[in-house]
Amino acid sequence: MERTILHIDMNAFFAAVEQQSNPALRGRPVAVIGSRQRTIILTASYEARAYGIKTGMMLHEARQKCPDLILVPANNRLYTHVSSGIIRLMQDYTPQVEVFSIDEAFLDVTGSLNVFTSAERIAYLIKSRIKARFGLTCSVGIAPNKLLAKLASEMKKPDGLTRIAADDVARVLENLPVGELCGIGRRTQEKLARLGVHTCGELGRFPVAVLRAHFGVVGERLALMGRGIDGSPVLSPEQEPEVKTVGHGMTLERDISSREEIARFLLQLAEMVGRRARRYGVSGQTVTLTLRYADFSTFSRQRVQPQQIWRSEEIYHAALQILDSLLLAQPVRLLGVRLSQLQPRERQIPLFDEERRRESLTAALDGVNERYGEFSVMPASLLPLKGKGSHVISPAWRPEGIRNVKVS
Repeated sequence: MERTILHIDMNAFFAAVEQQSNPALRGRPVAVIGSRQRTIILTASYEARAYGIKTGMMLHEARQKCPDLILVPANNRLYTHVSSGIIRLMQDYTPQVEVFSIDEAFLDVTGSLNVFTSAERIAYLIKSRIKARFGLTCSVGIAPNKLLAKLASEMKKPDGLTRIAADDVARVLENLPVGELCGIGRRTQEKLARLGVHTCGELGRFPVAVLRAHFGVVGERLALMGRGIDGSPVLSPEQEPEVKTVGHGMTLERDISSREEIARFLLQLAEMVGRRARRYGVSGQTVTLTLRYADFSTFSRQRVQPQQIWRSEEIYHAALQILDSLLLAQPVRLLGVRLSQLQPRERQIPLFDEERRRESLTAALDGVNERYGEFSVMPASLLPLKGKGSHVISPAWRPEGIRNVKVS
């Protein structure tokens, strides 16, 4: 039986949510950024896009294109709240909903067609309910697989609905640039161009052996993509692959060089990583520190701990040890901390009074921050950093957080 897959893509999601929550922003050029001082454009309203404002654009360039551009710092709690509500709405039509990112999802509605009569009707119901409840629009693609459904959702924006039927696949792909397919990035596109492959039609007809020689096993996948073939399933949360890391990163408001300043931000990141690890009941043995210099060159270093850790201060001290082993060549503009080699944490009653007090305090602080928002309570040394840094939502974001943990 041929599958029927929907890809739902929220239109200018962050900016649209801001415009709905603040009527003064409606109809005006709005760009959502990571912080007030410096970062890239995370997303822009369609009014701003009319001036050529794009995701990833530097602020000075955006202001040159649109002097009246309104910059709004990202409100991640609001975006995740709205996204979670939209995902629950989608699950009214099929249990097979795969969250692709905070503003995108795949739905396998093959088993729902007998109830709702057609994929188009499901799409219209979802679109109208999202509009009525949240005041937001989305574009929907319908196709026999995820690759084509995502392509279809890009064809009519904003507020579009496009179907690619099985009989139309060859015609749609024949002259389509390969870079239009999800999964073919700039570097792959350049390598294909050197082979004389520019369109999906050319890619689908290109000798698989040659693609395999240049791209390895990925070459076979590329050949299938060129013909619009994709057998990957829509994975509901409980079916998603095991998560192997917990991490956070931030772009700083300004480049920094002093160890003291860097250490403060590492403490902030370690608090965020530790809190997530404790929330999901996991510990990890490897801490990774990522740094990006002022010239955008990026590198990572890691340190394996003698035992599993989950406390923020332990993660912080490991990251600090990595930092102290480095000779920084330039000022730093981005920092990241990651905990990996995750395992379910063994919960044992501490033997000593001091250890029990420490556990109780950590649990109490986590409870306050979970209820009232991140860093409602924090170490005093973090007060100068409150509100600083660019907190960008990870592409791995899920409403329920980590569902599966890899046990090594």
